[in-house]
Amino acid sequence: MTGVTSCRGPKLAAADEQMARGEYFDASKTYRKIYNKLTKREDRPLRGEVAYKMGEAHRMLSQWSRAGAAYQNAIRYGYPDSTAQLRLAQMLHADGKYQAAVESYEQYLSRCPNSAVAVTGLEGARWAAEAKSKPTRYVVKNAKLFNSRRADFAPMFNGDILYFTTTNEKVTGDKRSEITGMKKSDIWMAKKNEQGAWQRPEPVEGELNTEMDEGIMSFSPDGNTMYLTKARRSPNSSTGVELFTSTRGDAQWSAAVKFEVSGDTISSYGHPAVSPSGEYLYFTSDMPGEGGKDLWRLNLKERVGSLENLGPQINTAGNEVFPYMLTDSIMYFASDGHPGFGGLDIFQAVLQPSGKWVVSNMGMPINSAADDFGITFAKSSHPEGFFSSNRGDGRGYDHIYSFELPDLKINITGWVTDHDEEPIQGAVIRIVGNDGSIQRTASGGNGEFTLPLQRGVSYVMMAGAKGFLNARQEFITDTAETDADYEIEFMLASLSKPNIVENIFYDFDKATLRPDSKEALDQLVQLLNDNPNITIEMTSHTDRVGTEEYNIDLSLRRAKAVVDYLIEAGIAADRLQYHGFGKSRPKTVTKRDATLFPQFKEGQVLTEEFVTGLEEEADREAADQINRRTEFNVLSVDYNMY
Repeated sequence: MTGVTSCRGPKLAAADEQMARGEYFDASKTYRKIYNKLTKREDRPLRGEVAYKMGEAHRMLSQWSRAGAAYQNAIRYGYPDSTAQLRLAQMLHADGKYQAAVESYEQYLSRCPNSAVAVTGLEGARWAAEAKSKPTRYVVKNAKLFNSRRADFAPMFNGDILYFTTTNEKVTGDKRSEITGMKKSDIWMAKKNEQGAWQRPEPVEGELNTEMDEGIMSFSPDGNTMYLTKARRSPNSSTGVELFTSTRGDAQWSAAVKFEVSGDTISSYGHPAVSPSGEYLYFTSDMPGEGGKDLWRLNLKERVGSLENLGPQINTAGNEVFPYMLTDSIMYFASDGHPGFGGLDIFQAVLQPSGKWVVSNMGMPINSAADDFGITFAKSSHPEGFFSSNRGDGRGYDHIYSFELPDLKINITGWVTDHDEEPIQGAVIRIVGNDGSIQRTASGGNGEFTLPLQRGVSYVMMAGAKGFLNARQEFITDTAETDADYEIEFMLASLSKPNIVENIFYDFDKATLRPDSKEALDQLVQLLNDNPNITIEMTSHTDRVGTEEYNIDLSLRRAKAVVDYLIEAGIAADRLQYHGFGKSRPKTVTKRDATLFPQFKEGQVLTEEFVTGLEEEADREAADQINRRTEFNVLSVDYNMY
């Protein structure tokens, strides 16, 4: 008997039977032994077949790299089924090798252009290559306290207690699972102490855990009924799962009782999820539907005749598993049929009033190139909880990860100064948002203040201080989900000294306002509208050049031009006066002036005699620039108050 004949005989038949029963771990070992014995040239066709089947076993164990290598060997040895190319693409995809996956999907589609699975896979690989560079703000960490050296997965909150499925070394069943090669799973739980810290997990009390596989559970709204998944094992039939229930009494869980979904005894039913209202039980089944495993729901009150497939918006030609109902209209589930990063990804589905589900990928880092599934949310002010993933584990073992979406840190920092840029301490800043928020703070010793904001909100801010006019500003925070820091400056006008109006420009030797003065003039209009009880006097000053008479006339006309603009903008004329001083009131250098023009000392009066005596022409021009100015003085603060 040749090697080919012997390998195609009882051993290969035994491996195929293991595979058919869902004993993937045992099947992978048997296929490996057969593959290693096929060394002759005439063994190549059979070697390709065995390599493909070995890849299938590793794929079912979520061992992407091993499965990919096996499919590659199947193709290398001429395995005739083009599905090997599709499987290779899927394994490259699940291993995060997106460009190689794209090329492999394209090769398969060149032969099978109508494959919906390949089209979706290609779309997902292309999408993932771009989306991985745009992670969400979620913070994901390995929940090491809950994880063993084996598989720990499918966490689920019941109140403040976290339940999960584990195959650790202390589980009830001593027998190794033919499916995974690990001990059969039990349900364990973890609690928090009085300080809010998680304690080491322990098995649930009662008769729930047995020699069989138990796990993947959900709870009734009152927390006293557990819906769980148990493996169905029979020597002469394929491995499947069924739904059971257990009830809690005296802190113990009863022995599980089978929950009948339908009269179909061949299909599998698992991964239960009870809606928060308690009306529906969502679950996973391989009953005929959209393809692969689908999500279904059953009305727990009506039961008979209420079984419902969630339809093509949720279910695909791939697998949809591990549903979780955050609310009665917001569902999370895992899928390898919707475009994603590879393997199973976690998706959010929101039920619209029209009855349509809107599905979106949760993005990285919650999702990865590996299997990500089994999410549960804690009851808190911001999204946080746990989920399962086999990322970074070459054996394909699942582990529990925590996730948290931290609050956005959006702040505005501001400074309050006078028109000479001297800080104003104790200024009161009020901020009102169109979200109804109202905040109040005061400036510190350097005039600084900081306030927290929310994203996408329109704000109006007002700053005021004793001896100064109020100032008002408006702005809108960005809608992007990123931390942000804004800066703002309030320059308050003094009630007791002249206030320079910056950036008012006139045509040379004329009183005509230039267009680039509009922004400064409009800010002055706003100041007068924000302080409706004040009256002011506009004053204009010239430099030393020209006669006294000419400069008086020019400055008067320039001050009047500003007043005319204000009146045209709607400011009452009886609130406004104007005066032209020409060069009769030279400027005293302020701290701000000295900062901008360090050649002049603070307190220096820029008289005509002083300026003329400067040696450098540039210094004389700088002094003339300081002297040419438009100012206003507050005359009264009780206009129309009585």
